[in-house]
Amino acid sequence: MRRALFFLFVLAVAPSFARACESCYGAATESPLIDAAKVGMFLLLAVTLSVQGGFVAFFLHLRNKARRFHEAEIEAEWNELQRGDRKP
Repeated sequence: MRRALFFLFVLAVAPSFARACESCYGAATESPLIDAAKVGMFLLLAVTLSVQGGFVAFFLHLRNKARRFHEAEIEAEWNELQRGDRKP
C-alpha cells in the first residue's frame, strides 16, 4: 500500500517522469523516428511469422512422413498376408 502511495505521489509531483519517450508522446507523425519504429515493427513481425511458418512446415513434413510410413507398413503387411495364402 505504501509503495502504491509513494508511486502516485512521485507521479503527481514530477509528471515528466511519467511521460513516454518523445517518439511515442507528442511526436510528429511524419518524423523519421516514427518511420524507423514502423520499419522495425514490421521487421520483427516478419521474423516472428517466418519462424512460426518454419515450425508449421516442419510439423506438416513430419505428418506427411508418418502417413507415408504408415501406408508402406500396411502395404507390406498386406503383401505378406497375400503371399501366405498361396500354397506352393
